Amino acid sequence: MTVRQTLADIERRLAAAGVDTPRVDAEWLVAHVLGVSRTRIHEYENVDAPALEPLVRRRERREPLAYVLGEWGFRRLTLKTDRRALVPRPETETVVERALALIEELEAPRVLDVGTGSGAIALAIADEHPTARVTGVDTSGDALALARENADRLGLDVELRPGGAEAAGEGWDLVVANPPYVAQGALTRLQPELQWEPHDALVDTGLHERIAGAARTTWLVLEVGDDQAHDVAAALAEHGYREIRISRDLTGRERVVVARAR
Repeated sequence: MTVRQTLADIERRLAAAGVDTPRVDAEWLVAHVLGVSRTRIHEYENVDAPALEPLVRRRERREPLAYVLGEWGFRRLTLKTDRRALVPRPETETVVERALALIEELEAPRVLDVGTGSGAIALAIADEHPTARVTGVDTSGDALALARENADRLGLDVELRPGGAEAAGEGWDLVVANPPYVAQGALTRLQPELQWEPHDALVDTGLHERIAGAARTTWLVLEVGDDQAHDVAAALAEHGYREIRISRDLTGRERVVVARAR
């Protein structure tokens, strides 16, 4: 089949599987096999069908596209992605944007990313604020291994080590985190793609408040789930934080809570 026919066939199969964006995903898969950008796929007549088929089948099973492709874009970076850590999401780019604005004027700010996962936040901050001294911690050894692979691939100097909320108490200019925030029991009601991602990185265990209670920092930046922003802001106020602000992501959802501790 031609590329045009192949795209139509994959789109049909992915739509039947319930994928929300079957055409876009089909284009990503074809581009990946061709080794070109999505904008160039129509320059080609044919694509290697045997190489493409196993990728399509994985996506039909609702494995996240980022895992199928093995990499995903996040701000200016392309990160290796697999089941060891969450897929980097566009809303988390807003977290990085807010964090960078807070340390923009500092020469060598000390920054901690709690629950670093693939390293997306820590590496993006290191990339866009080259003098920042960035540390990423995670309780998952598998996630840390993936973050190290990404740091090495990108040539970014980030300290990566085991740790959780307690690391926030070491003294920082900025503590940033995208803690798990899916309510207990809600996971099965969400998109099937989430079933592929690490359970401990998704389901809320109160990490927002543990970080807030432990942190010794000038600024705290937290990503929150839908309808959680005001509750998290109230909890930060109870912990004595001030200058508390809520920011919206690109879809207009209240996604980021920023607060000053000192």
